[in-house]
Amino acid sequence: MAWGGGGAWQMGPLGGNQQAGPATGLPFAGIPPEYADAVDALLEDEEEIAVPDLPFEHVETDRQPFTLRSFLLPHWHAFAWAGCLIGLDALALNIGPWLLQLGIDEGVWKKDFASLQWIVLAYFAAIVAHLVIARRRILFTGQLGQRLMNDLRIKLFTHLQRLSLDFYSRERAGRIMTRMTSDIPALEQLIQEGVVNLAMQAATLLVVTGFLITMDLHLTLVVLLGVVPAMCLMTLWFRRESTQRYAAVRERIADLLADLQESLAGVRIVTMHRREKYNVRRHRAVVNDYREANLSAARVAAVYGPGSDLVGSFGQIVVLVVGGWMVLDGTLSVGKVSAFVLYINTFFAPIQQLVQLHSVYQQGQAAAKKLRDVFDRQPSVVEATNALPLPPIEGEIAFDHVSFGYDADRVVLQDLCFRVRPGETFALVGETGAGKSTVAKLLTRFYDPQQGQVSVDGYNLRDVRLDSLRRQLGIVPQEPFLFAGSIRDNLAFARPHASNEEVLAACQALGILEVIEGLPQGIETPCHERGVTLSSGERQLLALVRAFLAQPRALILDEATSNLDLKTESMVEHALDTLLEGRTAILIAHRLSTAMRADRIGVLHAGQLVEVGSHDALLARGGRYAGLFQTWLRHSDSETEA
Repeated sequence: MAWGGGGAWQMGPLGGNQQAGPATGLPFAGIPPEYADAVDALLEDEEEIAVPDLPFEHVETDRQPFTLRSFLLPHWHAFAWAGCLIGLDALALNIGPWLLQLGIDEGVWKKDFASLQWIVLAYFAAIVAHLVIARRRILFTGQLGQRLMNDLRIKLFTHLQRLSLDFYSRERAGRIMTRMTSDIPALEQLIQEGVVNLAMQAATLLVVTGFLITMDLHLTLVVLLGVVPAMCLMTLWFRRESTQRYAAVRERIADLLADLQESLAGVRIVTMHRREKYNVRRHRAVVNDYREANLSAARVAAVYGPGSDLVGSFGQIVVLVVGGWMVLDGTLSVGKVSAFVLYINTFFAPIQQLVQLHSVYQQGQAAAKKLRDVFDRQPSVVEATNALPLPPIEGEIAFDHVSFGYDADRVVLQDLCFRVRPGETFALVGETGAGKSTVAKLLTRFYDPQQGQVSVDGYNLRDVRLDSLRRQLGIVPQEPFLFAGSIRDNLAFARPHASNEEVLAACQALGILEVIEGLPQGIETPCHERGVTLSSGERQLLALVRAFLAQPRALILDEATSNLDLKTESMVEHALDTLLEGRTAILIAHRLSTAMRADRIGVLHAGQLVEVGSHDALLARGGRYAGLFQTWLRHSDSETEA
């Protein structure tokens, strides 16, 4: 282990005394140093699990609706084998009362000690068989459930990766997290506990009913016709009343996690505006709604549980009265009455467990519905089935009569037309909300225009494979996102196999090598989630290096210098002259010092391109750009004086 920044331990690839490599760098504080050698020895002996490199396709091949049936049906052979194990286990578990009946009637009543010995041995063999079969059943069903949940988690995560940005702009992150953290565990409980226990109880009912019929058909019919209808009516009532209540429970837990996630993500804003007390009050209301939903479901279960106990007790009374009368009449033996009493307890125990099983079932069904809602959402940006790989581009970019709006009633771009020549640097300027960042999103095909087309080198973006397009584009967004890991991991995000020399060379080319070397561990310095330990300017610089290290053939810089001070901005802009050479680039900027370096400048206003030309030509025209430039100059002078 080695000390990381802030006094946190860092763990090497094998958990011991090794220098953190490129794949590590996360803060770690769990294993005391005196146990490090023992942990190393344990991990060296542990078999490494190979994770297959599964291909990712933007086109989903399996588009059938997600239901429990469609999810479980492909594994019917595994469930059939589990059913065989459950049946054998139920037989071995419930043969005891029948053997007891034989022991009383054939052994004790007839004073046949030899027969009694064989019956006792058979009873012992049934117990051993139950232990062996139950162990095998639990292992098999547990492995089956984990395999199913593993596949479902990967399927859901892959689907979320496939969805377009409009889904994430409308759906709260906390509700999406609920699908993974709450709904899938509910399905896991349904499959590993609900389905298996339901099958076990069903097998128990069949086995017990079979034994009851073989012992005495008349007494069995009395019990079934006198007690089972009442139990069925109660179960139907419970199912009707609980279905909506458990659906409400799933909805409230989603609201709870969404509120929690949002409060944690915005904790700085909450603290700054002193909203802690208000947030606690609001979260208390959300928690209270969740509690009320659970209590509503519990009230129904509280009626069904004692009611089923009452029906079961009534069944025992029926057996004792009718069976005792038949014994006195000489039509039934004492051993069969004893076995009947034991079997009645076993017969109603599975039905009484429907309270728990139905609760698990309802939660699983509600979770499946929530997951189905996610799987039913299809990406708005769809890769055509006959899409072709985009060849290495020269960098000609064209917007032909493009109109686009995020909502149907709000148009952002209207009949936008412009063309960027290969190797040209084209800047877009304009007021906030004019549509500049939307141009970048359309070029990277995060969205598709409602009208017109966007093309690169004459290829309509709708006709090319998404990975072949985005691999050749480098983009630095207005708010760069950094992942938990090391600085190197973030710089090489698009090229994870890049060497340290290549990473440092990119830093040198951009002129931030001194900044990187000034960090505690250089490029191996830990970077916390979202880069919260770095300044806005440092995050922007890292995002620039990340984009350039990807070796794109065209660059999109969306307010790439907005978070830099004047000195750092000057340094980056000087490096841009070299880095943009030979590449097509679209610069989106509020600071016109960046736009001035472009070959041409386009002025967006209300979603339309109103002016295009060089910096000098636009100033000479005295139009909207000239007004923006004068405003920028006054703002820059005031900053300099301050």
